[in-house]
Amino acid sequence: MPDDGATEHSTTRRHAAARRPSGAGSLLRETAIILVSAIVLSLLVKTFLVQAFFIPSQSMHDTLIEHDRILVSKLTPGPFDLRRGDIVVFKDPGGWLPSDTAPDPGPVRGAINNALTFIGLYPADANEHLVKRLIGLPGDHVSAEVGGPVVVNGEPLDEPYLAAGVQPSDIAFDVTVPENSIWVMGDNRSHSSDSRYNQGNPGGGSVPVDNVVGMAFVTVWPIERMGLLRNPTSTFADVPDQP
Repeated sequence: MPDDGATEHSTTRRHAAARRPSGAGSLLRETAIILVSAIVLSLLVKTFLVQAFFIPSQSMHDTLIEHDRILVSKLTPGPFDLRRGDIVVFKDPGGWLPSDTAPDPGPVRGAINNALTFIGLYPADANEHLVKRLIGLPGDHVSAEVGGPVVVNGEPLDEPYLAAGVQPSDIAFDVTVPENSIWVMGDNRSHSSDSRYNQGNPGGGSVPVDNVVGMAFVTVWPIERMGLLRNPTSTFADVPDQP
């Protein structure tokens, strides 16, 4: 006579086995969970902490060169204040970038690039952004004569980060940075369409702080150029703050 208990136990085991997901299904589900988690985490990091950009031009030689990949901290400005000497990424205030557009990568690749850029897995291009060094804070008086140093609040700057052989400025200018704005210049002054050359555009050459995406703090690619981007604090140490 069959053992009812044994039969019931066997039936329960068969039902449990039927409910247990197959090996392939379980792997697929776990992979999907990992991918979604990675995408959400990357999006959060890109939105609130760090974003990748690549360098398209020679305006920041030799600190940054074409095709360098950099990481930008989005905590500055924010929890941390902008400082003179910071390398900042900012949105075009209007008229800084040429009107010609980048080559069309095609609908499929364009959609993939846009999606990866949106979630932070691909460095943003330069269609709307620029990279320069912050020279003047709100209220600063910034000036230069051709062949002379850049002067901030009466203090001439010794700028060791300038590209070899370039002058601090090849045009004269004299400005007071508006409230909630910054004055920026490229390290390769002879090949940088920076604040000096945009005084006829909105803001008079100054960049609204609201346009600043963040502060560049490290070069991550190519490997041979990997390294921290340090603020040259000694250059601005003697610059007095404006009252």
